[in-house]
Amino acid sequence: MRGRGTARAVAGAALLSGVVFCLSGLLAGSRPFGPATRNTVDLGQQYLSYHAYWRRLLLGDADGDLFLNWTSGYGSNFLGDFGTYLGSPFALLVVLFPADRIELALYVITAAKVSAAGAAMAALLLRLRGDGPPPVAAVLGAAYAVSGWTFNYGATVPMWLDGLLAFPLLCLVGEWARGGRRPLLGPLVVALAWTANFYTAYMATIGAAIVLAVRVLTSDEPGRERLAGLLRAARTVLIGVGLAAPVVTVVYAATRVADPTPEVAFAPVPWTEVLVRLLPATASVATPALYIGTPALLLALTLPFNRALAPRVRAVWACAICLVAMSLQWEPTHLLWHAGASPNGIPYRQTFVLCGLLLIAAWLSTAQGLPRAPALLWACGALALVVVLTRGSADTDRWTYPALTAAVLLAATAAAAVLLNGRHTAAGRALPVLAVTLLVAAQAGEAAVTGARIEKQQLREVSWAPRIGPWHQAVAQETARRADWPRYRTEPGEVPGGNDVLLVGGQGADYYSSLTSDGYSRTLSSLGFGYYAKGRHPVGLDNPVTDAIFSIGARVHSTPTAPVRMDEPPTATVTSTRSPVPPLVTVRPGLRLREHGAQLGDSAFVNQELLLGADVYDMPRDVTRGEGATAATLGAGCPAGSRAYFWAPEYQGTAALEGQRPVEFDGKPPAVRAAMQPLGTVPASGALRIELRPRNPGKGALRLPGEPIGCLDQKRLDAAVRNLTETGATAVRTTGHGLTAELPPGSTGTAVFAVPRISGWTCAAGHAEPVPARGHLGLLAVSLDGKSASVGCTFRPPGLRLGGAIGAASLAVLAVLAAIARTRRRRADTGFS
Repeated sequence: MRGRGTARAVAGAALLSGVVFCLSGLLAGSRPFGPATRNTVDLGQQYLSYHAYWRRLLLGDADGDLFLNWTSGYGSNFLGDFGTYLGSPFALLVVLFPADRIELALYVITAAKVSAAGAAMAALLLRLRGDGPPPVAAVLGAAYAVSGWTFNYGATVPMWLDGLLAFPLLCLVGEWARGGRRPLLGPLVVALAWTANFYTAYMATIGAAIVLAVRVLTSDEPGRERLAGLLRAARTVLIGVGLAAPVVTVVYAATRVADPTPEVAFAPVPWTEVLVRLLPATASVATPALYIGTPALLLALTLPFNRALAPRVRAVWACAICLVAMSLQWEPTHLLWHAGASPNGIPYRQTFVLCGLLLIAAWLSTAQGLPRAPALLWACGALALVVVLTRGSADTDRWTYPALTAAVLLAATAAAAVLLNGRHTAAGRALPVLAVTLLVAAQAGEAAVTGARIEKQQLREVSWAPRIGPWHQAVAQETARRADWPRYRTEPGEVPGGNDVLLVGGQGADYYSSLTSDGYSRTLSSLGFGYYAKGRHPVGLDNPVTDAIFSIGARVHSTPTAPVRMDEPPTATVTSTRSPVPPLVTVRPGLRLREHGAQLGDSAFVNQELLLGADVYDMPRDVTRGEGATAATLGAGCPAGSRAYFWAPEYQGTAALEGQRPVEFDGKPPAVRAAMQPLGTVPASGALRIELRPRNPGKGALRLPGEPIGCLDQKRLDAAVRNLTETGATAVRTTGHGLTAELPPGSTGTAVFAVPRISGWTCAAGHAEPVPARGHLGLLAVSLDGKSASVGCTFRPPGLRLGGAIGAASLAVLAVLAAIARTRRRRADTGFS
């Protein structure tokens, strides 16, 4: 019967979690239940596009493989991104949906993770104390899954939901270790959690260690058995993390060379701002999302005052929860929770652990029955104190106190039904069923309202991307029509959202990842490309010189046909152009690679010429500058008929060549860098007059680089392209993570690949032994001796060899444990001791 009750509780928690999560979206009017987009911040810019690419890769439609992504970043480390964004088994569900339903696929994956987290927590609660009522375990399990942390953080950063699921699973692993059970399954669960998302799994592991420590301290077992359980738990975690090492070490290695974000100094928020997040319908990314539902919170608050529990149990659990709460606010422990680095953005990402501890406390306090009146009164007093202390907080919503009041009234009615049932046993099952129904209504209704209000606030206050619609589909179709990889790259251009090429296909510069290589970001910035997210989101550059450098032979152009809205799919007129460009591998006969590599300079125009190997710009040396109250002017001279380009990476405003339409620049250092853009054709007089209108003219001087203007001579560029094509590779072939090129006979100098030199490449000329790749101004390069008829490069993610060795060793240890366990079972079956 106990097993059946546990199964029902687990299933009930999963169902209730999923229903509440979907109901919150229905109330918010967001997709798939309403017209509003859900694609806020990274959900639209990263996770949606990564899942779209993952679907293509799984179905064999991608240009790369698990090691390398040829689609974005001109060739990027995909195994690192897989371990960061796609390691969860739930991500495999994406193949069940058509390509034009990728948003629905991601929503279903998110809801499935939430439901699984609720089920896992319900299973954990019944494992910690199996004599409690399964319906209450189901409700509390769901309360964990649809906490404020889930709505405020996890729902828009789906990879963190793997940590939400990992915490109760790892706590279960700790319970197995204490009892000497499931020695093989335990490490596999740990490995699965760390592979799914090692960042939040690390936090969940700390949380599970805290739960294990509390369980050991409150146990009546002999000291030797306690120590043995702790050692088994440590062994289980070490083996599990070792099994996950092939992914974890790759992500770690990629993180070390990723574009660094500015250092963040942690500043704890006032405790009143921490306490207010216990209330419903509160939202903020700067404070810990502690909401678990008012009924669940009241039950948790009864634990220190519940005399039905042993004093040691009450004291240790209360101290553990208080210490974890304080650890959120102290910088050394804040850094410990975040693996030594204070994160950019949300500073309280580990809050789901504290939510889980509060729900465990609620379960322990109610598993033997409803706490007595004194404990309930103390809990109500504590909640009232929280309300009084946090009145007027900016994190509250107009629904906060009405939802709180309704939940308290429903919970009080449920408690009255339980008390009446204890006095009037003749009522049968009616009162218990009524009590559970009211508890579900209070907990689920308040959580659904909380989720809806948080989602509405996020749409008002943070950046968002529109739904995927006709614009994306048209670009994807045109990109596919123009594609001829690897003969040349096809750049899909910009579509609404981020990581555009992952959504619509092609091979572009656009790449947004926590692991974006610092070298790649700096190379593109030096060439005039723009970026967002402090350098971790380089975006494409529509420039014929860089098109020649990176072999972009086809380019898709989009013109919106209506303003982009959050409640409508975007539309645009889509066209494409085809231009002659050199092959992906070119030969520079006079180039000799330097021992330490050549360096790019301060001028984007000069840097482009260096990589192209030809002078194609005229850069005026005597640029005059005049500044007024709201505008500035630049004066210069250039050859008539050339095309004027303006480069001002820190400029925010418009720039207009006299007689031409203004062009927008969106620089906002350090987060955003504006891309180089054309202003128009130089007039017959050769005189340039550029008018600049800063968006915020009163905020300091106009900062421009030393050479902000370059005038492109198209004839010289055409000649350079012809020369590189004639001397370049005669044939180029790519594999999932490699590239080879056939060269003209007798080629000397250096072969330059239109591929960023990120860590992990090895290259060779002819049949020589591959060696770590050398670079030329940020691109792969191989020295030629005139004897080799081919060159080739292969990519292996850094850290994979080490991770593979650790994983193999861990697997061997697990096999030994399995053999030992099998031998012991056989001896037990045959009666030998």
